[in-house]
Amino acid sequence: MTKTIRIGTRDSELALWQANTVAKKLRDLGYETEIIAVKSTGDLVLDKPLYEMGITGIFTKTLDAAMLNGSVDIAVHSMKDVPTALPVGIVQAAVLKRASAKDILLHQGDLSFLEKATATVATGSLRRKALWLNKYPQHQTVDLRGNVNTRMQKLADNNWEGAIFAAAGLERIAKKPKNFINLDWMVPAPAQGAMVVLALDTDEYALDALAQLNDIESEIATYIERQFLRTLEGGCTAPIGAFVQYNEHDDTLTFKGVLLSLDGTEKFEVYKEVPIEEWKKLGFHAAKEILDNGGAVLMEKLREQLKK
Repeated sequence: MTKTIRIGTRDSELALWQANTVAKKLRDLGYETEIIAVKSTGDLVLDKPLYEMGITGIFTKTLDAAMLNGSVDIAVHSMKDVPTALPVGIVQAAVLKRASAKDILLHQGDLSFLEKATATVATGSLRRKALWLNKYPQHQTVDLRGNVNTRMQKLADNNWEGAIFAAAGLERIAKKPKNFINLDWMVPAPAQGAMVVLALDTDEYALDALAQLNDIESEIATYIERQFLRTLEGGCTAPIGAFVQYNEHDDTLTFKGVLLSLDGTEKFEVYKEVPIEEWKKLGFHAAKEILDNGGAVLMEKLREQLKK
């Protein structure tokens, strides 16, 4: 049996780049593809911070529905946008080789503000906001929403000192400017820099095709990071970061995870280095360590704050 694999995607420049990348890889393997772009609620509502909208998977729900109603066969996402619990009938079919997981700061050409008591930095992420305020408690953060191009334009149009972006997104669409610095100290979002393809669990044709695109190292790393997130959050959006690195020279994994209060004043960190054979429960054990050492109390507080 052969059929055209219909690829669902959001219609931003970055999302379309990701969908086209998957389409090309599938075509190179001999499959026919068609790209179908849709707008998500997260793209349409730009005047509220994401956490205030109270919807898990705000960028993925529209495509989930399109798959379940038969409008598309597969969906391509930035993996960090995908909820850790997928809808019944939808499965993770491939994780592509991961790009940079780093956060970067875009600035206006003058970094002296990093030494000053007052400055304004823009980000739509609770994690980035909390990590920034933890390091620079006197600074102010403002919400920044929209696709990559919209956010970059907002930075240009405002007198903010800088704005925080994922390096991978800017690199993929060749929009990384000269005025940036790597935020090596900032723990990335779980699965940041990774692209994931979802499919229906009954679609053997698509699942067989996508299995050929899967990168096992990226799959394991993102599994651990998302297991950490799932164990900590219990369905609550929170300032959580996690990053796994595979060390080829000794076949070990290093894991760094973080949980913060919204204002960055409380910070729980965990660091582990384990043999690769211990990967399956690494995220779970790291999260339990944080929860057992005070993180559970903070998570309760976060749930209450984010309900309001």
